[in-house]
Amino acid sequence: MFFHSMASLGSLCFSLALLGYFTVHSRPAVGHLRSMDSFIRAVQKVEESNPGLSPLALARALRRIAGHDDAMTVHFLGTSHVLTNTAELETAILNASSFSFFDKALHHIVTDNGEERGVVLAPDGTTVALAPLMLGIEAGLNTWTEGGAPVGLFPLTLGRTLGLTFLSLQDFPAEYRLGPNGCWDNVEYPKVFKLYHTPTLATGAVISGGMDGLILGKYLSNLPKSETLPALSEILKGYYIFDLREGRSLDGLTDRISPKRRELSRLILESVDLQNEVMETLALVWKLERTEWIAFDTGIGQAVKEGLKQFVRKYWDCPQIIPRCQWGAKPHNGTPIPLSLPLDQLFVHHTYTPSSACLSFSDCARDMRSMQRFHQEERGWADIGYSFVVGSDGYVYEGAGWNTVGRHTRGQNSVGYGVAFIGNYTAALPSRYSIDLLRHKLVQCAVDGGRLVSNFTLKGHRQAVSYTTCPGDALFSEISRWDNFRE
Repeated sequence: MFFHSMASLGSLCFSLALLGYFTVHSRPAVGHLRSMDSFIRAVQKVEESNPGLSPLALARALRRIAGHDDAMTVHFLGTSHVLTNTAELETAILNASSFSFFDKALHHIVTDNGEERGVVLAPDGTTVALAPLMLGIEAGLNTWTEGGAPVGLFPLTLGRTLGLTFLSLQDFPAEYRLGPNGCWDNVEYPKVFKLYHTPTLATGAVISGGMDGLILGKYLSNLPKSETLPALSEILKGYYIFDLREGRSLDGLTDRISPKRRELSRLILESVDLQNEVMETLALVWKLERTEWIAFDTGIGQAVKEGLKQFVRKYWDCPQIIPRCQWGAKPHNGTPIPLSLPLDQLFVHHTYTPSSACLSFSDCARDMRSMQRFHQEERGWADIGYSFVVGSDGYVYEGAGWNTVGRHTRGQNSVGYGVAFIGNYTAALPSRYSIDLLRHKLVQCAVDGGRLVSNFTLKGHRQAVSYTTCPGDALFSEISRWDNFRE
């Protein structure tokens, strides 16, 4: 079985979670760029200076540096300095790069002004907390080394954080129980990541890092013993650094890569009784820490049930949406006009120009900026016209968004959303993966979130105005077979 019983589940008491894993205070900004690339280069530098270093030994040393030997981690993975000669390795790490860099990169905190640290910007444009990522990797490496079933993988990556969040915020509105996301000061030179509003234990970056740790931990634990474990830097590179422009697309791609974290984590956990797993994790929190505030009554179970429902809706049913600030949007000119929700129309577009599919965050972000510049400067619109834009990199990009009237379909802007695929789809289709992001993810997310009525009408842009062939003949033929399409 993938997870062990309650006796082998781990914990962290609520006070430690608040004071350690999620301490709120201020420290000077990190001088290094806070990117996954920088973290991988630093790891690789340590490996190069220590030939033969095992990935497990390095993962343990990094845990020691970050001070992550809390009760739950020790329960599952043991004490890092006992298992590894960390003093010698820490010296090597200090000489190879920067001890301070690893400490600040891995130690997750949120400051009193809303800056989240211990997170990095991944090449795909998403933000990842390194602590749960590294704990998941270490758990997988530990299982491969010692054999047996994965121990503590779910509690270490997602279970502890989710359970404590559900309990601490059970009286909060559902939409504020998980998250928030945030934005970087500069996506090319990221140093400061600020959250949108008051955070929970389970910020967007912590959830992403937890999913990634779960996926990589599961993968490593299942590697055949006949195979040699890859170096830690190679494990990270394989997941975060890839190039879809080498003739590959996300269609049918079975590789473990970060744009697929939501579906991959769902595949791992969908056969697991998550309600039971979270409750058992919380039971061990009480057992290890004697946390008196946990009382296992029907109220706790209901809080976990409602919290998991929100988690599934927000992080599995909905696609990941790259926010405006992440792709470098300019401000809306003037005062945005709010939409009156729910809407009953959805209009599908293609951008035509840019005419090629974008296959990376940097390319898609550049296309978004180009379209916004054209709409604002050439057409005189207040903002980029589309509500959302679908890239071929595995992500949806926020345009006018859920709540603001766009400029996408003349005469229909206030009654429907306009969603465009980047590219010209007169003769060819977007990737199947991109199509599914709209057809099965964004649409359902909009209905479940009360933004679209369940019996909404789906149309191509050409059906609303006579002067365009948008969204292209091939794409229009495709959407004409979808549910909710109307002639």
